[in-house]
Amino acid sequence: MTNIIEVKNLTKRYEKVTVVDGINFEVRRGEIFGILGPNGAGKTTTLEMIEGLKSITSGQVILNGHDVSKETRKVKFSIGVQLQSSSFFDGLNLIELLETFGALYNRKIDAMELLREVQLEEKAKAEVKELSGGQKQRFSIAAALVNDPKVLFLDEPTTGLDPQARRNLWDLISSINKKGKTIVLTTHYMDEAEILCDRIAVMDHAKIIKLDITENLLKLSGLDTAVHFRVDKPCSIEHLQALADIKEAYEEGHGYRLTTANAEGTLPALFKHAKDCGFKLIDLQLHQPTLEDVFLKLTGHALRD
Repeated sequence: MTNIIEVKNLTKRYEKVTVVDGINFEVRRGEIFGILGPNGAGKTTTLEMIEGLKSITSGQVILNGHDVSKETRKVKFSIGVQLQSSSFFDGLNLIELLETFGALYNRKIDAMELLREVQLEEKAKAEVKELSGGQKQRFSIAAALVNDPKVLFLDEPTTGLDPQARRNLWDLISSINKKGKTIVLTTHYMDEAEILCDRIAVMDHAKIIKLDITENLLKLSGLDTAVHFRVDKPCSIEHLQALADIKEAYEEGHGYRLTTANAEGTLPALFKHAKDCGFKLIDLQLHQPTLEDVFLKLTGHALRD
């Protein structure tokens, strides 16, 4: 798979403050690439430099074969950008807005087809101010698709949306990607990154501190799996502590909690122990590591909002 974006030693500095500090990564053609980190980590600034919206202090970005600093116009015709907040012309309905954006790119577009793609065809004659928060986000993505971009940039696309609207937008992002678009998104939502992204760059304090496929991040050394269960009669903490690969065992509420470095070794040992000791395991739950755990492991602190 070829790279569609190459970021080399990218830096942004304002006087004495460095907001992006010499980062390096590539985005593969056709993937969903996520930049995960707290507010203030440098995610949005990174995107704005890649998009040609903000000047680069030092370093280089190559997008679809073009140097962003030297061929900004060519880059802008290759990308679609959905910003954290977007403003649209008042007095125009959604169809008219999309046709206006198409004219700016000298493209004749099928505005209704774009609205259909983002599930807004029934709002074709409405103005943006009449839309819900989730509908506004979907329309801003439709506007970003007007020029049929090679790469779609989404900056915190679901911030402020209710859970149902967030999930609807996740489905839309996935469907756009399946049609061949490369997508780069920033987020500080762990579940969003875990569900959507093929690879994730974890960013904190202006630097990328880890980059890998999501599956490998969740297998990071030192992350623990938790096993919760209740029993029909008491069992010995000392015996539970002696099970294979157990790091901790203690009572929790009306049951027990085990933390293990290897659930595949611990669970068979737990089942055998329960059978040998004559107690039943009730409501057993396995909690695998999450990206929240990954971030805590990498940075030493929880993800800041």
